[in-house]
Amino acid sequence: MAVNKIEFILLPACWKIDLIDLKSLFKRVSLSSDHAGYKLKEIIKKTLLNKKIKILDLGPKDNMSVDYPDYAKKVAKNVQSKKSNIGILVCGSGTGMAMSANKFKRIRAAVCYNKASTRLSRQHNNANILALGSRLTSKKDAIKLVNIFLSTKFEGGRHLRRVKKV
Repeated sequence: MAVNKIEFILLPACWKIDLIDLKSLFKRVSLSSDHAGYKLKEIIKKTLLNKKIKILDLGPKDNMSVDYPDYAKKVAKNVQSKKSNIGILVCGSGTGMAMSANKFKRIRAAVCYNKASTRLSRQHNNANILALGSRLTSKKDAIKLVNIFLSTKFEGGRHLRRVKKV
């Protein structure tokens, strides 16, 4: 019987590894907004690209008036088909985008507005799309919420049984 050999590489103590950034490197994020969320979407996109996170920007390309369900659908289909691990949607309140995305099977879009709601959406509900309200969330807070969403894992256990019922 062959035994698989596992090698461990010890890094010098002087190397600092940010585990949140390391985890995020393995994600593909689909990102979209409507006209109200366009500026915040662009800020989020720039931040994630600076962290070397793979982004699929599904529009819009400017802040001209568009219909949010069309853009929520694009992100939901990418997450549903596993072209992306995670989706981020931005509109004025986050609600319209989340309602539209949640029409698709296996999509769990959560409107998040603070650290606790964001963390719990991942830990307990296994949310796979973050919906933010650009009129309700500051740029600084939005970046914090995105980082929390990307770095928080689903706890499973009793929560898995409940998520399966959704």
